[in-house]
Amino acid sequence: MNCLITGGTGSLGTALVRSGLDQAWLERLIIFSRDEAKQHEQRRAMSSDSRISWVIGDVRDLNRIVSSLRGVDIVIHAAAMKQVPICEENPSEAVMTNILGARNIIEAAIRNSVRHVLFVSTDKAVHPTSVYGATKLIAERMIIRANSRDTGTRFSTVRFGNLIGSRGSVLPLFQEQRRHGRITLTDERMNRFWCTPEEAAEFIWRVLSIAQGGEVFVPRLPSFWIRDLAWVVAPEARIEIIGIRPGERLSEILIGPEESRYAFRSGEFFMLIPPLGGGQPPPGAVRVKEGFCYDSERNDWWLDPMDIAVRLGLSIAIARAA
Repeated sequence: MNCLITGGTGSLGTALVRSGLDQAWLERLIIFSRDEAKQHEQRRAMSSDSRISWVIGDVRDLNRIVSSLRGVDIVIHAAAMKQVPICEENPSEAVMTNILGARNIIEAAIRNSVRHVLFVSTDKAVHPTSVYGATKLIAERMIIRANSRDTGTRFSTVRFGNLIGSRGSVLPLFQEQRRHGRITLTDERMNRFWCTPEEAAEFIWRVLSIAQGGEVFVPRLPSFWIRDLAWVVAPEARIEIIGIRPGERLSEILIGPEESRYAFRSGEFFMLIPPLGGGQPPPGAVRVKEGFCYDSERNDWWLDPMDIAVRLGLSIAIARAA
């Protein structure tokens, strides 16, 4: 089968490409993105595999998407404007990419009889406090509702929080700031779920093997304190509290309490079956208690500084610092 990844040159997209080449069923992998420079770098690193091809295009351009999806079986829609401050400053641009782009993917997939579209969403779509979250919420609802149309295309969603080490995340920022001996922290109460691009990519490929359409998949993840990450990365640096940015919140919420009415747990992940999506829980899935909220602050699985250090490959350094 053939798979197209929008935003395929981003942090998650690159991880998807690398792990996708291990999928035995994959015959062709198409990377669709608008960043010429990133495509050039990716080509240099991966062009030896004949299954990969690259397409320059923008999800805002319906005609370009329609032509690019010819012969495609699966679409992983990861392209988005993701930086919260940038979306706050440019809300109309976020709408164009995140909402209208999702609409274009839906229409192009249906026109080309694509088998399955998997939309990559965010914790910020739950009780949105930012332009980014609001646009992703609308896109989620559009993807879910697309299953009600009488077509052969299935639509599913997967939600993640911020991916550790991805472009624009705090890890590369802390690593850069470490050189100057000063780490900036917006609020010492800040906490997040831990998930790397590689872990997210693995979960996505797994979801594609079980999704039937209409579901929202959420992986079960550990939580950590941002202040602990800062200390692990730069134990001798001075930490300066600079205040929460517009649209930012203290914790990540992957399932809101109002969604508990149609939330299930199946093994190491959760699944939402929204009423208008037409999806069905898998055999053995257990309905969660009403009022259940899956957020990084109330999580029952936490990483301490040593756990974080081990995951970053810094176990020796952190032991010495302690």
